[in-house]
Amino acid sequence: MKNKVMEMVKRFQSNPKAVIIAKVVAVAVISAIAAFAYSTGAFAAQTSVDFSGVTNPIVGLIDSLVNPLLAIVGAGGTIFCIMLGVKYATAEEPQEKEKRKQALKTAIIGFFLIFILVVALKASIGPMSTWMNNNIKGKNATPSISEDDTTQTP
Repeated sequence: MKNKVMEMVKRFQSNPKAVIIAKVVAVAVISAIAAFAYSTGAFAAQTSVDFSGVTNPIVGLIDSLVNPLLAIVGAGGTIFCIMLGVKYATAEEPQEKEKRKQALKTAIIGFFLIFILVVALKASIGPMSTWMNNNIKGKNATPSISEDDTTQTP
């Protein structure tokens, strides 16, 4: 029985599409669990405790690190892409040239993805801080209908 299971796992790992599907399913399951936990109030603040003394330094630290991080990613990505471009240009054999071309494409895609994610982080710090502060102060950002809103007057 153990050998059959191990054989199935090896066949599964050798199929790239199956591995990608398994990763997507795992992310979907984790996202669903997180959404369910959030919607049931598992992470909601039940008291009106002021956490701004804790959160403001963390948000300030993240905000102050984003610009240097953006510069480091930009410089490092540019240097890495230039090095890969030089390697691609100096490749002599067709297989080697194709391999280096693919490495250069992958590096450029990764460089832009990291750049976009850092810019998205920078753009989302303000709205996330506002949302968090509103939730901490008891002003839940999620709209709700109270019983007074549902009663109709003739």
